[in-house]
Amino acid sequence: MPKFLTKTHTGLLASAVAAALAVTATTATAIPGPGVHFVAHLDIAGGQRPENIALEPGGGAVVTFAYSRQIARISLTGEVHILATLPEPPAGSTTPALSSPFLGGIVRTHDGTLYFLNATGSNDLTGLWRLRPGGAPQRIAALPADGLPNGLAIDQHERRLYIADSVLGTVWRVPAGGGTPTRWATTPELAADGFLGANGIKIHRGAVWVSNLDKGTVLRIPVTRHDKAGPVQTRATGLVNIDDFAFIGHGDTLLAAINADNEVALVEPSGRHKAMLTGADGLENPTSLAVRGTTAYIASGAYFTNNDPNLLAVRITPGK
Repeated sequence: MPKFLTKTHTGLLASAVAAALAVTATTATAIPGPGVHFVAHLDIAGGQRPENIALEPGGGAVVTFAYSRQIARISLTGEVHILATLPEPPAGSTTPALSSPFLGGIVRTHDGTLYFLNATGSNDLTGLWRLRPGGAPQRIAALPADGLPNGLAIDQHERRLYIADSVLGTVWRVPAGGGTPTRWATTPELAADGFLGANGIKIHRGAVWVSNLDKGTVLRIPVTRHDKAGPVQTRATGLVNIDDFAFIGHGDTLLAAINADNEVALVEPSGRHKAMLTGADGLENPTSLAVRGTTAYIASGAYFTNNDPNLLAVRITPGK
C-alpha cells in the first residue's frame, strides 16, 4: 500500500432538500487527482475484478470477483483473503450477454452469512448462493440459466432477498432460507435496450429501487400492503451505463456508479445529477458502492481500462 501524503476536502453540493455532501479523503502518491483514499489495489492478472461489495462490522469488505468465481475479504489495510471459489461450469456453458461465468451482487446479514449471485448459463449453478461463516458455498435457489442475476438486496426485517436480472428484465424475490424464486416485478422499465437492463438494486424506505444500465434510469417500485410490486416510478434519467448505487443520509439522495464513463454521480431526489468523482480520482469502471456512516466505498472492476481494479474510500457527511 502506498503512503498517503496529503489530505483534501471536497464539497459536494446537493439540493436544498438533500443538503450538502462533504467529501474528505487522502491522495495516494500513485494518482495525481485529489479526493481519493485507496483501500486496495487489486491483482488484475489474478482475476481480481470486484463486481459488488458488502461491508463488514469494524471495517473491511467482502466482494465478488466477477469472472474468477471467487468471494474475497478485503481488509482496511488492503489485504485480500479468498473466502470461496465456486465450481467451474460444465463445458459448453455460455453466460447470457457476458459469455464468461459471472459473480454479481453480494449482501451480508448480521451473523456474517453471505448471499451472492452466480450466473453461468447452466441450470445446475445459476442462482442465489449462501456462504455461512466457516462453511462451504451452496446454492439455495435456482434461477433461469438464460438470465443474468446481477444486483442483490436483502430486506433483513422480512427475511427476503430481491434480485435484479439484467437479461430477463425481472426482479425476483427469494426467502432468506432459499426455495423457489417469485417473479416479483417484470415491466418494460426493467428491460435491456441492447445489452443489460435491471442492474443495481436496493431496499429503501418501503420500496425496491433498481437501476437500468442501458436506459440510464433509476426506478422506484413501491412494496404494497400485500407485498406486491406497485407502479414503477422513474426517479432519474440520463445516467446511461449506471451500474450499482447507494443511498446517503435518510432521504432519497444517492451516489451512482457510472461504469463505462469512470464516474460516480450524486443524484438528487429531483433526479438532477452531477459527476462528483472521475477517472482522475482513481476510478476505473466503478461497479458498486456501499455507504456506512461517514464513509463511502467504491469498487472498480477495470473492465474496459484493464489497468487497476481497486477499492476506494471517501469520507462523507450525508445530507438529511
